[in-house]
Amino acid sequence: MFARRTPMPWPLLALFTAGYLAPYLLPTVVGRLDSGLPLTATEAGAVGSALLLSSASAGFLLASRVERIGARALARTGLALAVLGYGGAALSGDVPAVVAGAVLGGFGSGTATAVAATRIAAEPDPHRASTLGLLWVSALAGAVYLTVPHLGTGHGQPLAAIALTAAAVWPLTGRLPGPLPDLTKAAPAAARPVGRAPLPNLRAGLVLAAAMPCWSLVQNSLWGVSGRIGLTQAHLSETAVGAVFAVALGAGLMGVLAAGALGPRLGQAVPIGAGTVLIAVCVAANAAASGPVGFATGQIVWNVLYPVVLSYLIGLAASLDTRGRWAVLVGSAGSLGTAAGPLTGSVLSAQAGFPVMGLVLGAALLVVAVPMTGVALRAGAARQRIVEFEPAVPAAPARAAYDTAGPRQAGASPGSGS
Repeated sequence: MFARRTPMPWPLLALFTAGYLAPYLLPTVVGRLDSGLPLTATEAGAVGSALLLSSASAGFLLASRVERIGARALARTGLALAVLGYGGAALSGDVPAVVAGAVLGGFGSGTATAVAATRIAAEPDPHRASTLGLLWVSALAGAVYLTVPHLGTGHGQPLAAIALTAAAVWPLTGRLPGPLPDLTKAAPAAARPVGRAPLPNLRAGLVLAAAMPCWSLVQNSLWGVSGRIGLTQAHLSETAVGAVFAVALGAGLMGVLAAGALGPRLGQAVPIGAGTVLIAVCVAANAAASGPVGFATGQIVWNVLYPVVLSYLIGLAASLDTRGRWAVLVGSAGSLGTAAGPLTGSVLSAQAGFPVMGLVLGAALLVVAVPMTGVALRAGAARQRIVEFEPAVPAAPARAAYDTAGPRQAGASPGSGS
């Protein structure tokens, strides 16, 4: 499925999985907090939102600091916080301690995600790397959804799964790079850069970062109330709803594999634009489903499309800045929408009903599909111009751009961002 053009950074993909696992498990985390602790459904959802907001804040804080601090040190710090936070929350029955642990663990997840996004942006093929990362996290989340119900009741099992994943990934961080040396100190004063390197593609990055919260909010608004749609409107049992979710996550793996097989053949504009329009249709149809077949079909098709579009969005953000700053900022902006999603879905469905909620969410997706597709078109045109004006014979020192054994040297490659 995936062409072997360059070796994949497996420790980096493992870090990506550890960082993204918490948002993937949010429905079961919130559901277990509701059933296992003296919390209402709204209060449990607020804890989940606090977790994701903490994760997003880590991304915004660290977007431009990964190279300076070092990927290895930050990844280890983030994973340690995830183990302490989620592990402590899993073992505690005290509500304030659980909330504090969830927030601490969320910051650790966001830190790990920031490092992974930054390093993926520096890969020769960021879309391929992000697709494999989504494949890993989808597979692991599906396994957790199938396993957790058999491990008893209580709020601790999904939180413990996230903590154990972070602990398992921690030993692999030794292969990540340390901080880049400050080569400007050794340069003559006149040759030193003034201030920090500005963000490239500022307008495109801001448009994508502004659209991403709405895109993520729609997905998680539906995801947050999907269980209630299946139980109350599609008239399924709790066991049947769980089976639909497991099948849907398995179908999501097929979507990730399809995205990897397609790669850059269709560009980025078509998968992002057309994919978002199809997701809007699925959201509206699934929210209006009144029977088991319609509900299951909507969930499965939606979960096939969602990771495909997400992988291209991650790759698009990474292509805007090889230092990974836009990848982190866009991902963190998406986490803000993810955090607000469950509450938005609950309010809309309570006030207007599930079908109207689906129409509102679908319309919102159609609106944001336009600027996101525009950014993808402009980025594709810019890359085409670069290819047209590249020299036919690369310079001999270009080989250093692929030497990842040590710190990247200044000027090693035109897109190094140093």
